Amino acid sequence: MTGKSEPAIATMRSALVVACRAPSLHNIQPWRWVIGPRSVHLYLDRSRVSPVLDPTGEQSVIGCGAALYQARIGFAAEGWKALVHRLPNPDQPDHLASIEFSRLADIDSEAVVLAGLAARRRTDRRPFLPEPVPPELLRELREAAAAQDCVLDFVLSEPARQQLSYAIRQAGRAREDDPEYRHELAKWSTRHVSSDGMPARDIPEAHAPSAFERDFGAGELSIPVLDDGAELALLYTLEDTLESELLSGEVLGEVTLSVAREGLASCVLSQFGEVFSAREFVRDQVLGGTGIPRFVLRLGWPITERFPAPPTPRRPIAECVENLFPNY
Repeated sequence: MTGKSEPAIATMRSALVVACRAPSLHNIQPWRWVIGPRSVHLYLDRSRVSPVLDPTGEQSVIGCGAALYQARIGFAAEGWKALVHRLPNPDQPDHLASIEFSRLADIDSEAVVLAGLAARRRTDRRPFLPEPVPPELLRELREAAAAQDCVLDFVLSEPARQQLSYAIRQAGRAREDDPEYRHELAKWSTRHVSSDGMPARDIPEAHAPSAFERDFGAGELSIPVLDDGAELALLYTLEDTLESELLSGEVLGEVTLSVAREGLASCVLSQFGEVFSAREFVRDQVLGGTGIPRFVLRLGWPITERFPAPPTPRRPIAECVENLFPNY
């Protein structure tokens, strides 16, 4: 391919549509994209960060990291390699990344597949079937995390699963009596007509006391009586930095799309990140005192081939993307 050294504006916007399908805490979509003359910039949109649900902003940065990964996929599907510079401006910590471009010799066919999956990938809060996840996929996911200086640890032993379950549930119980937390959680969940937050159709009809997932209140998603056969994957980093949060999110974006590519489903659990004592428990009891736990991912085979609801909504692209040079 020959031609310009950067994508056309329409191509950039098309790739960013893929980016904006990324998962984020309660579907708050905390990203803001700025298109420059030869680059694209990712910012954390502080106006969308909930100080109650995400007191440190960590989960919002992770969501932005997932969007950054999906931006790379979106551009590759259009024939462009995204050259990412993370945290390019130390004086502006909310400026999470800048992207420059180089032409690919050919369209990346794998990226085309993943870009299509980005529009169909779902967070599935239902129990999963007991069939095992293919070992080669688990190996691929571990390697993807390692490439971003993260560790994805599949919690296979029963004692470790029980400890992780205990930390997640204790974190939930620690906050369920907080009226401000309950109000904020309700604001972002069981919605019916909205371009953000979690639709009622994606939330279980009733919360099971044994479930890992939060109690969002009554939703509309039918849940069968079934033991959960999910694999639990704990993602952690060795450093506690803003860049490690962003890289964690990039791993989240890659893992969730890789899982969807194989016909599996996933669901992120981040409750322990909101309660200091729960995170310390995971670090000490599950990780042996090493590493910074970021989130847990449930993954496994879904109970139905198709999710019984339309895709989770997203904000209009015009709300998420700003063009600094509209005549460029």
